[in-house]
Amino acid sequence: MKTAQSRQKSYADNRRRFLKFLVGDVVFLKISPMKDIMRFGKKGKLSPRYIGPFEILERVGNVAALPPKMMDFYNVFHVSMLRKYEPDPSHVLSQQDIEIRRDMSYIEKPIGILYRKD
Repeated sequence: MKTAQSRQKSYADNRRRFLKFLVGDVVFLKISPMKDIMRFGKKGKLSPRYIGPFEILERVGNVAALPPKMMDFYNVFHVSMLRKYEPDPSHVLSQQDIEIRRDMSYIEKPIGILYRKD
């Protein structure tokens, strides 16, 4: 029994991420942790899962952080909903055009038509 428990613990520990964010860190925020929610007009694997980047203003306890621009919806986010920002321009979505609803989703508006078949 002890052998099986230690084996299961080692498997679980391999997948576990110990997250620690400090004030001033830049993070992405998970949009919708729930299944079967439409994100950015796409459902499933291809939909973006994170928005941001956001800077953490304050830590609340050991496991929560506070991105400033999201205070209208929630003022505290659990660290499991945050992801460390690694600078790459392809990761960033424009925040000016995004109107996020209370359920952390939004309607995607096309910017322009790139190709049209006549």
